[in-house]
Amino acid sequence: MTPVHFSFTSAFILGFMGLAFHRTHLLSALLCLEGMMLSLYIALSLWALQLEATEFSATPMLLLAFSACEASAGLALLVATSRTHGTDHLQNLNLLRC
Repeated sequence: MTPVHFSFTSAFILGFMGLAFHRTHLLSALLCLEGMMLSLYIALSLWALQLEATEFSATPMLLLAFSACEASAGLALLVATSRTHGTDHLQNLNLLRC
């Protein structure tokens, strides 16, 4: 495993572990998801460069577009949650209690 592969693999794993273990605030969960998506973007970009294939060159841009949509939807949910509940703690969000 090259150091470049190790770095984006460890970035993805750290983002996943942060999402799994530190879910107290919605903002921290969104940042962990964004870190995971950026490490996947770097991995797909490097994979397309290493293969020197033009058919895979659009895949990282498609992933980046989905990542931007995910970030905007997450921030909209964060604003709506903080307005209705007054906080972004995930333990206070109960769908049965609305």
